[in-house]
Amino acid sequence: MKILLATLHAKYSHASLALPCLAVYCRDIPDTDMTIREWAVNEPREHILRLVMAERANLVAFSCYIWNIEQTLRIVSDIKQISPHTLIALGGPEVSFGTFDLMNDNPAIDFVVKGEGEQGFRRLIETLASGNACQPDRLAEIDNLFFRDGSDTVSGPFSRRNLELDSLPSPFDAGLVDFSKPLTYYETSRGCPFSCAFCLSSVEGTVRSFSLSRIKKDLLFLMDNNVAQIKLVDRTFNYDACRADSIWKFILEHNRNSHFHFEIAADLLTEDNLNILALVPEHTFRFEIGIQSTSQATLEKVKRSADLQRIFTNVRRLKSDTKIELHLDLIAGLPGEKYGGFLDSLQTVADLRPHDIQIEPLKLLKGSPMREIGHREGYCFSSSPPYTVLQNPWLSYEDICRIETIGRLLDLFNKHGGFTAAFRILQRDSSFSHILDRMARQAGNENLSSLSCRRVFELFARLAESLVDRAILHDALFYDYCLCEMPLMGKLPSFAVERQQKCSWPAPRDLQIDMKLPPDSRIKSFRYEFTGDYRSEQDNAGPAAITFVYISGTGRGLQVLTV
Repeated sequence: MKILLATLHAKYSHASLALPCLAVYCRDIPDTDMTIREWAVNEPREHILRLVMAERANLVAFSCYIWNIEQTLRIVSDIKQISPHTLIALGGPEVSFGTFDLMNDNPAIDFVVKGEGEQGFRRLIETLASGNACQPDRLAEIDNLFFRDGSDTVSGPFSRRNLELDSLPSPFDAGLVDFSKPLTYYETSRGCPFSCAFCLSSVEGTVRSFSLSRIKKDLLFLMDNNVAQIKLVDRTFNYDACRADSIWKFILEHNRNSHFHFEIAADLLTEDNLNILALVPEHTFRFEIGIQSTSQATLEKVKRSADLQRIFTNVRRLKSDTKIELHLDLIAGLPGEKYGGFLDSLQTVADLRPHDIQIEPLKLLKGSPMREIGHREGYCFSSSPPYTVLQNPWLSYEDICRIETIGRLLDLFNKHGGFTAAFRILQRDSSFSHILDRMARQAGNENLSSLSCRRVFELFARLAESLVDRAILHDALFYDYCLCEMPLMGKLPSFAVERQQKCSWPAPRDLQIDMKLPPDSRIKSFRYEFTGDYRSEQDNAGPAAITFVYISGTGRGLQVLTV
């Protein structure tokens, strides 16, 4: 029996963890042959369909999420049109709720595995491989399986019995995980200790962890194989402070050059945690911390348990005492938070000075308690994925659009260095949140996608020029630009064109760089005299002639030094 496990990622850089886990859990079933294929949602559907059909699988199983469900349903419908005898199975969070309606509306679907998939999918494959697929009573014995019985959709028993995690063989040892992608996902636990209404983890039950011996074995495998980016998908990695300490210590002892991304709850950090994290080298750990809102009343409405003052204190400690990259999240559209309240949350988070702030409009996910709250409180939200809030009693549609614009601007600015000097100039007279609000109003309905680095800086100049003296702003902005890419003669950003005559491009041989560089390094330089020295947070008065040295090489990112 040939089985194709497939999914469509939001981005090419992503790699599946769910499919390798399914494959490794089912690998010893006799007379089965499993293949994993992964694509991205922006690839042509016709091309994906050709590749699926070329596999000539008896069963095609797709992993479904909010970003791929619509494209997946179109593909499976086409598969069934071409090959009516090919069986179609779906799994994942997006098909685990409202399943009867889903199968009624999409007759191409033969099976849906609800919730955690390994046990249910294995039993389905064993039943199909034994030739008992035509016996509904056998399928009806499988927990959390939806299937067709004639013209009806029926299901097996609903069960909350979870997998014993260490019984799941390592997909890494089995060679089933694609390491060619820039990002590798890894999990040390499933479930979440919190019950936030906007998150599906709130319905998953208690937290379960792999054993420390298993976790260390997998991590050592990843580090020994020089996996560059390892993103842990645990919903709250540090739910157990001692466990987190043990894993972080192990990484520090054995890591070569891997970078790790963790989602943590900052208020659960202990003094021991912070002492260990102070030892983490630069460019090694990135923490994603969900603040969501700085209104305690709003958080209580969605059952978000958070000690805000402890969060703020520990984030400040992480910022001052460690070299960890901090990424803080806000959710717009939570109950009770008006537009002014959102700006207050943004300002409070900005005052913590994280490396990145991400803003997401609330998504009322199928199966989440937020759906019930939304219906009760009069929310309007999109009926199609990703179910984004459109308006609620506290935010108009125009407010939501403006917040989305603020989020998009922050994404663009962070991607291109953060505009540190320019924001420092702007914040002499205005708060960070006020600046972003003004810029978003200025941008209006402008298309902010697919902008080059130079275009993003020109956008910043245009949106901010009414907030401060233009000459001062442009000088600081040009410094930020020089830190991102080397200005090219005749191709300066529009706000710096008149500065062309004051620019120079010294020859590399005239530079004195006191550092060891790889032999294939390419070196270029640029020199300009600014009105102040923006390398210091004090913006030292008086002209500062600064030389920017740009160092690049095969397989390495751009490194910029200032002299």
